[in-house]
Amino acid sequence: MLLKELIFFIMANHLPRLPFFEKKRYFLLRLAGMNIKEKCKISGRLTVRPIGAIQNISVGNGVFLNTEIRFGCKDQILIGSNVMIGPRVSFETVNHDLLSTDNQGRKAFTKPIVVEDNVWIACGAIILPGVTIRKGAIVAAGAVVNKDVEAYTIVGGVPAKFIKSIQHDVVSNY
Repeated sequence: MLLKELIFFIMANHLPRLPFFEKKRYFLLRLAGMNIKEKCKISGRLTVRPIGAIQNISVGNGVFLNTEIRFGCKDQILIGSNVMIGPRVSFETVNHDLLSTDNQGRKAFTKPIVVEDNVWIACGAIILPGVTIRKGAIVAAGAVVNKDVEAYTIVGGVPAKFIKSIQHDVVSNY
């Protein structure tokens, strides 16, 4: 990451959490190298690790990013349109081998994360490497998602498991 991009990222993270600053935060994150489409709301601070990997994040139209979201993005993180992401959600594209060798320890590997359109990821969920969350799915608060999530389903728990299907042609307030 160039120094200029790092400065824009730091500025975006230090704006107050007020609606007035959402568009400014959005603009500064674009200047920092994040690929963000139109009409996104970014409520507060983001963490991007490693520093300089912000260009690995792509965010679609109408996405809502709440506060304290962590992007561990040595690989791509692709977020579709009209996605809602709750506070303290973590996207982790890096993992390690199970076996350790004497000279090298556990080797790291990366896999991309894909979040399709109209997904809701609730507070504190963790999305692990290689996961695809399909259109219209809901990830419950605190879930650890280590496998793909089917379209129009709800998953929750540690590890995340299927809870129920959602009728995507019916509007409800559950």
